[in-house]
Amino acid sequence: MIDKLELLLALAKERHFGRAAEACGVTQPTMSTGLKQLEEILGVMLVQRGSRFQGFTPEGERALDWARRIVGDARAMRDEINGLKHQLSGEIRIAAIPTALGMVASLTTPYRARHPEVRFSIRSTTSSEVLGLLENLEVDAGLTYIENEPIGKVRTIPLYNESYRLLTAPDGMFGDRETVTWKEVGQVPLCLLTPDMQNRRIIDRALRSVGAEATPTLTSNSLLVLFTHVKTGRWASVMPAKLAETLGLSSDKVRSIPIVDPEVNYSIGLVIPQRDPMTPLIAALVNVAREVAPTLQS
Repeated sequence: MIDKLELLLALAKERHFGRAAEACGVTQPTMSTGLKQLEEILGVMLVQRGSRFQGFTPEGERALDWARRIVGDARAMRDEINGLKHQLSGEIRIAAIPTALGMVASLTTPYRARHPEVRFSIRSTTSSEVLGLLENLEVDAGLTYIENEPIGKVRTIPLYNESYRLLTAPDGMFGDRETVTWKEVGQVPLCLLTPDMQNRRIIDRALRSVGAEATPTLTSNSLLVLFTHVKTGRWASVMPAKLAETLGLSSDKVRSIPIVDPEVNYSIGLVIPQRDPMTPLIAALVNVAREVAPTLQS
């Protein structure tokens, strides 16, 4: 049954019979047979069949919810039993929003110092993708905003508050100021993340609150692109204060100027599935997160 539910989850992720079969390491006929056997066991049709994948039936959508729970619990059981036999080992998959990537090491470094057999896989995603990956059991934890937009049924561990800075050259617009207002930021040609990123939506919303609009001269879904432009000293951007500090963006060529009026802060936290008991790997990650959170607030 667990193997058949894994096939269902793979199909939900790939939305394509061939790719789902390949992801599970089986042939497409084997996958089709497994799904049909699952339908026979449950006595309902789960998949709308055709020459291509057409979606799930209402019963199939409900079965998916159960599959996520059952498979998640089965994986948790295996991890816990293995943890009892040996020291913690395995892989933790973390999805993080781009603006939180610089803080991931604050969790992974102390974790690995205690549990050197554990490996990490880090993915950069949008905030909505973090939640989707968690729901589909494709990652084990996420770093994202926890109180700005709906985050679904997850457990949250607050880590730090994100505040914002104007990054600009000393001789750029407002480059000689100690603080700038959001209204003034609206006058600066900026390079910003793309609108599908929650950080960009936060910036747009802050500007609109004072009757201003962002005027980006460059947009990208990659922070690396923004960083390389800002570090030339010829471009300006709005970025979280901790991110600018972590990446050393305050230098002779770039000033990091607090943005005020209004003060804008959003909470970043660790999110994990709402599942009890937690796997030993995730329980240890939660412990580390709670220990380092006070140090990240400073």
